Amino acid sequence: MSKILIIDDERSIRNTLKEILSYESYDISLAEDGIAGLEMAKNDEFDVILCDIKMPQMDGIEVLDKIQELAIDTPIIMISGHGNIDTAVEAIKKGAFDFIEKPLDLNRILITIRNAMDKSKLITETKVLKRKVSKKYEMIGEADAIQDVNQMIDKVAPTDARVLITGPNGTGKELVAHRIHEQSNRCKSPFIEVNCAAIPSELIESELFGHEKGSFTSAHKQRKGKFELADGGTLFLDEIGDMSLSAQAKVLRALQENRITRVGGDKEIKVNVRVIAATNKNLKEEIENNNFREDLYHRLSVILIEVPSLNDRIDDIPLLANHFIDMICGEMGLPVKGIDEDAIEELKKINYTGNIREFRNIIERLIILGQDSISVEDVKAYTKSAN
Repeated sequence: MSKILIIDDERSIRNTLKEILSYESYDISLAEDGIAGLEMAKNDEFDVILCDIKMPQMDGIEVLDKIQELAIDTPIIMISGHGNIDTAVEAIKKGAFDFIEKPLDLNRILITIRNAMDKSKLITETKVLKRKVSKKYEMIGEADAIQDVNQMIDKVAPTDARVLITGPNGTGKELVAHRIHEQSNRCKSPFIEVNCAAIPSELIESELFGHEKGSFTSAHKQRKGKFELADGGTLFLDEIGDMSLSAQAKVLRALQENRITRVGGDKEIKVNVRVIAATNKNLKEEIENNNFREDLYHRLSVILIEVPSLNDRIDDIPLLANHFIDMICGEMGLPVKGIDEDAIEELKKINYTGNIREFRNIIERLIILGQDSISVEDVKAYTKSAN
């Protein structure tokens, strides 16, 4: 049952609203002034709050301000018998869902509450989705090497410093980039990812900086690039070691000037982007071989984070195994399987050239082909088939 809090100093209004809304199957709580209402909003969860504006001690606008300060996401509908355009505009600007004048129109109240309920449900669904996303990019492990990575993320995330993430394929460099973004002040803005190795060299500049209509044969309309799409947020340049030298020069200019120019255009566009880059290559060797610009390397590597290989953190395999079993069984709608100690020990003997990505695939295969509990025989059967 949806819960509604009514804050109004007039008993007759409170009781009338309670009677009407209870008939509509809402669970109603009442507060006789702003102070009591604010306390109830802090200590309980409501789907919608109806709040009068003119009240003694603490008026409705003050209640609205306090609720915003406390980051309570509940939609708030302001009501007043002394309404005017300025008051309504002020309430909406401060974050109220809507403003209704007294005498209250029953139909408008019910419609506004239903609309506010829709927003409340959307907020709840968004929170659940964010928790799922956050769990998806969780860094699992207790090894010193992975703890060092987590500590570095905690230090650099709140800043706007550029970060270069290095490590072999499959170690979780993308996870590190996501965690930095999630813990940064830009977390509510876009996280845009570009896989530089997957885009042909002749298209990478258009992908990053966009293009104007007619700038090349297939440019049938104007298109924004990843730098523009990431404005205010984070741009993750994965496999940057595979970027062409001409694109590197333009990226360097974008980082120096915080401006970009679309392919085929001459207008400079200002962008505010935090760049995080990742590579499995040794960029210093690439610089020596004239495959990577040294000045770009120094621009990107304000902070260096090296992600360890799985072979360097074998003791984390029990934690990783249980983590992936829970995740994969959940995704497949299966009961969570167990894993025998002997199976864990056998998993530790494997040489993981594909690191965490390879390990996850192995666990998924063992879940699909194994019994209720993953046994050492299951792991040995996999090892034999893989060799």
